[in-house]
Amino acid sequence: MMDVKKAITSHPNDNEFNNMDSSSTGKRWRNLLAFWMLGLCNNYGYVVVLTAAHDILVSKFGSNDHDKTNSSITNTTIDSRGCNAVSTGAILLADIVPCLLVKLMVPFLPFFVHIRMATCVLCSIAGFLAVSLGESQWITVFGVILTSISSGLGEVSIVSYSHKFGKESIASWSSGTGGAGIIGAFSYTGLTMIMSSENALLAMLIVPVIQAIAFWLLMVHPEERPIVKYGIDSQEEIVKMPKKSIPEKFQLLPKLLVYLIPLTLVYFFEYFINMGLYELIQFDGIWLSHSEQYRWLQVDYQIGVFISRSSATFITFKKVWLMAILQGLNVILFSTEAIFFFIPNIWIIFVVTFWEGLLGGGAYVNTFYSMVQTIPAEDLKDSLGIVTMADSLGITLAGWTAMEAHSAICKLPRPIR
Repeated sequence: MMDVKKAITSHPNDNEFNNMDSSSTGKRWRNLLAFWMLGLCNNYGYVVVLTAAHDILVSKFGSNDHDKTNSSITNTTIDSRGCNAVSTGAILLADIVPCLLVKLMVPFLPFFVHIRMATCVLCSIAGFLAVSLGESQWITVFGVILTSISSGLGEVSIVSYSHKFGKESIASWSSGTGGAGIIGAFSYTGLTMIMSSENALLAMLIVPVIQAIAFWLLMVHPEERPIVKYGIDSQEEIVKMPKKSIPEKFQLLPKLLVYLIPLTLVYFFEYFINMGLYELIQFDGIWLSHSEQYRWLQVDYQIGVFISRSSATFITFKKVWLMAILQGLNVILFSTEAIFFFIPNIWIIFVVTFWEGLLGGGAYVNTFYSMVQTIPAEDLKDSLGIVTMADSLGITLAGWTAMEAHSAICKLPRPIR
C-alpha cells in the first residue's frame, strides 16, 4: 500500500517572493514601490482631508469675520490654562470611528481585493469632492467619513494582500504610511499658502489616481499560490488555498491576542498623549506660541513614526509588549508635565515626543513583520486583516479617555513654571 503524502504548502518566510521574481529584479522593485505608494496614498487622504475639513468648516460655516472667528476659537477656555472647551480627543473620535467600524467588519467578509481597492479609490475621490465642494456642514462631515472608510478599508485589504509578496512588502507599506503624515502635512500647508483650502483639496484628487495606478498598473500581481497534493495514486493535484468561513476566521482571534493587545496598548497610550496632553503642555515666553508648539509637536511625532516605520529592513524587534510598557511610561511623563509643568525646557519635550513616535511606528511595523514570519501561510491573510483593527481600537479608546483627562486637568489651577 502506498503512503498518502500530506499537502505541501509554502510559507512567506521561505523567501517565496524572492524566488518567484529571481528572474526579474525589476518586478520585485516595482512591487516594493507599489506598496510604498499605496501606504502613502492610503493614509495621505485621511490625514489631509481631516485637517482641511476643520479649515473649511470654519471658513464656510463660521463667522463672516474670520479674525473674529479665530478669536472665538482660541479664547473659548475653561480657565487660565488656556484649555479649549472641547478636547481634540473629540475630533479624534469623529475621525477614527468609521475607520474602526470598517476594520471590525471587513476582515471577516469575503476577500475580493480588486473590488475593495476600487471602493477605496472611489470613496477617496468622493471624500475630497465632498469636503472641498460641499455647501452644507453635513456634506462636509460625510466627506470626512468617506475618507476614513477609504483609509480603513485600504489598510485591511493591502496588509492582508501582502501575504502573497513576503515580508518586504510589509516594510515598504509601513514606510509609505509613515511618510504620509509628513508629506501630507507639508503639502497641504504649502498648497494653502498659494490657494484656498477648497482648491488645494481639488488638486489632491491626484492622490487616489496615483493609488489606482500603483495597484493596477505598477504592482505585478502574483497568481494564486497552489497547494501541491499527492493522492493515493501518486498523481499530483493542484488545488487553491482553501478560503476560511466566518466562524473559522473568528477562531483565529485567541491566538492573535498576542499581537492585538500590545499594539492596541501602544496606540492607546500614544494617542492619549497626542490628543489629550499635547494641547495642555505649554511654555510661555519662547519663540513659539502655544498653538505653534502644538503643531510642531505633531510634526516631531510624525518624523519619529516615519523613521521607525521605515526601519524594518534594517532592524526588527519582536517584543512589542516592551514597546507598550515604554509608551505607558511616556503617558506618565506627559501627564505629570501637563499637570505640574515641571520640565524646564521645551527641547526635552521634543526629544520625548520623537521617542514616542519611534515607539508607535516601530510597534506597527514589527507586529506585522513578526506575523509574516511566524503565522502559517493558510492563516496569514486573514490574521493580518484582523490585527489591523488594533491601532484603530486603541485610538478610539484614547479619544474617549483623552476627553475625560482634558476636562479633569483643565479644572486644576495652573502651576508656575
